[in-house]
Amino acid sequence: MSVELAAVWINPYTIEKSRTGGVIARLLSLCSGELVAARMFTPSRELVEKYCRLIPVKGDRESKMVREEIHSYMLNNWVSARGAKDRPRVMMLLFKGENVIRMLRRQVVGHIHKDSIFGETVRDTYGDYIKNDRGEVTYFEPAVFIIPEVSEAEATLKLWARYSDRDGGILLDSCQYPGTSCPEKTLVMMKPENFKGQSSLAGNVIDIISRTGLRIIGAKIVHMSVEQAQEFYGPVARALPERLKPRLVEQLKKALPDILDFSIQDSDYDNLADQLKNLKGRQEFNGIIKTMTGIDPDEVTGVRALRAPGTEKCLALIYQGDRAISRIRGVLGATDPDKAEWATIRRIYAHSISKNVAHASDSGRNVTREMKILKMEDNDLKTIINRFYKK
Repeated sequence: MSVELAAVWINPYTIEKSRTGGVIARLLSLCSGELVAARMFTPSRELVEKYCRLIPVKGDRESKMVREEIHSYMLNNWVSARGAKDRPRVMMLLFKGENVIRMLRRQVVGHIHKDSIFGETVRDTYGDYIKNDRGEVTYFEPAVFIIPEVSEAEATLKLWARYSDRDGGILLDSCQYPGTSCPEKTLVMMKPENFKGQSSLAGNVIDIISRTGLRIIGAKIVHMSVEQAQEFYGPVARALPERLKPRLVEQLKKALPDILDFSIQDSDYDNLADQLKNLKGRQEFNGIIKTMTGIDPDEVTGVRALRAPGTEKCLALIYQGDRAISRIRGVLGATDPDKAEWATIRRIYAHSISKNVAHASDSGRNVTREMKILKMEDNDLKTIINRFYKK
């Protein structure tokens, strides 16, 4: 089997109805291919027309009907109507793996022209293809689009790569808000523990965030280097010693009485913790860097190694809306999952301070800083597609 690139486009209706998390959960848990890129689009009519012309039509009536339905659907739902307040947002996900195109079509996404209620595939659950007694399509909502055949992949992906700068990126002006609201953007980063094997975790987290009503306007797969991670978590490094001190005091109180043959006062434990907290903070910080990059920072030598992409993967998303920063952090919960409120993401899914599922920016200043560190403006999707087909 040869390695392939495959794409999934999550439709605007699916995104607007806050089904994005459910779709991503299904994709990541059922597809063995690796998620290698993500990008948001507001497709132009020009892109849609060229894309639809690449869809092959077999000789049968059903095939022609499906292509017509796809063409009509995209013109009505992917392209901005004149005078519309919001521009349709499409999320493009790029997968890489052996036989991944066929896997997505048959086992994960499902057929576009079958109406199933069993919920096994993405379209079973989130899509509809309903016909009347005369065989006419009365309702068509495919939830997502995919590349159905290997023969179509190269031309289709190269087309989207060509338009990915003009029609894609961070969609700051895609959504309109009432005059009384003060929309802001914030960064959410799904951490590496979301992507250990075929897991629905990242999708489940996105699904919970959708309760805020905020809108996704940017998406990117990130492999943080040690240098990026150290800069990203620099403010955390400065705060860690004091944050960890109470826990260190408790550890000393449990450990020392069994070792020493004399008693220690509470003030002595506090003084010892003051002397050890910086060492504890450094250990914890290095643990965070290793978790985020897959690399032990103490073993890195040289600038090239420091700046090399890590082996771990994160999904960075930009959300926009009224009070976006505080609303995201509210649903995410406290950094320490043991202190997080019930029903928050970290209380449900996190295991520790360093492995707490997701990061969210805590201020507008840090949104800007973190987006710059992660290079959210870079078009990795285009780079990956062009490199793949140059091999």
